[in-house]
Amino acid sequence: MGVNRDVRVHVGELVLDGFEHVDRDRLAAAFQAELVRLVGERGIPAEARDVDAVTDLPELPRTNSPARLGEALARAVHAGLTGRGRSA
Repeated sequence: MGVNRDVRVHVGELVLDGFEHVDRDRLAAAFQAELVRLVGERGIPAEARDVDAVTDLPELPRTNSPARLGEALARAVHAGLTGRGRSA
């Protein structure tokens, strides 16, 4: 039986160049929902508990859909936390 652990991700600042007209609240909601889903289904390694920043994320899709953008961002952050992000 697996151990249920709380995972908290704090996003201090998120800068998305080129996406000035996206609904931030809807983007944030989609990001949170998708990241919760991914962590719940796939987890993250113990080493990710002490990560201060996730860098070298892949490019995000050019879209005006805050839901699509939030989901893509969550997938990119999860990949970065699990060591599967784009290499520098």
